[in-house]
Amino acid sequence: MPKNVHVTPRSNGFAVITAGAQRASVIKPTQAQAIAVARPQAARNGSELVIHRPNGRIRASDSHGHDPRSIKG
Repeated sequence: MPKNVHVTPRSNGFAVITAGAQRASVIKPTQAQAIAVARPQAARNGSELVIHRPNGRIRASDSHGHDPRSIKG
């Protein structure tokens, strides 16, 4: 199962970290810059991109893997 990629707030910017990793892969000064790095990484892994607000709560998520639901529409 692919590991989710998180964009989380840090004291010096926003970190891009893969679930279960000990360290962030990169820290960027703005959330937009961190998302620009994290989105292709999540797409490559076929995983979920989870974006956190500055207070740590989840702001948004974007699925880049196989969605288990089959909704017609």
